[in-house]
Amino acid sequence: MPQAWPTMRIEPLAEDAWLLRLGTSIDFEVNARVHAMAAALKSRLAEVEYVPAYASLLLRFDPMSWLEDDGRFSEQRLREAINAALDQASTAEAEPREITIPVCYGGEAGEDLLDVASYSQLSPEEVVARHTRVTYRVAMLGFAPGFPYLLGLDPALATPRRSSPRMSVPAGSVAIGGQQTGIYPQELPGGWQLIGRTPLRLFDPAAATPSLLQPGDAVRFQAIDEHAYQRLAST
Repeated sequence: MPQAWPTMRIEPLAEDAWLLRLGTSIDFEVNARVHAMAAALKSRLAEVEYVPAYASLLLRFDPMSWLEDDGRFSEQRLREAINAALDQASTAEAEPREITIPVCYGGEAGEDLLDVASYSQLSPEEVVARHTRVTYRVAMLGFAPGFPYLLGLDPALATPRRSSPRMSVPAGSVAIGGQQTGIYPQELPGGWQLIGRTPLRLFDPAAATPSLLQPGDAVRFQAIDEHAYQRLAST
């Protein structure tokens, strides 16, 4: 691989799955390299499935497509194909898809907003201003179908998870957990701090693309009032 690509470690997980590990921490730049590598490989090895995480990339493949002449799976052939694909690819990040998420902050929609403001020593208005000011990246989907883990939270808003998780968090709830923010796609149990709610449906199993947000997407939050929330929720 060219020196510009980060050093990766290949970890076999199963007979049809490998993990390409680029790091071990939650880091914005490492995650950017994960998504750049995923895009590079997808464009040249389309027959392999790719699932990005914070600092690693899961590869799912058909072992029957990578056989030696004697019929055995060839780890070497797959490694060479990965390296060749990266050799031919640019390390530059593709322009991400941008999605705006409308959010009604505070009140019944975000019952922990005041607690986050108190912990951060900011006013609730400043918490909302800081939360909507930046562009986030969908680092990965996990925990539940369509749940986006978003990197880019203003460090001033980092707030520990609740000491006692809720048994039921409403669908669309926008929350902060530690140094991350995320959105609950369905009604789920959870311990993140709820600061608002979006009327958008994040996960629809009947849709051609079930998850509204995809790994690598750029996300911005837009504050709306309760009237706008109800109007959008009814459409």
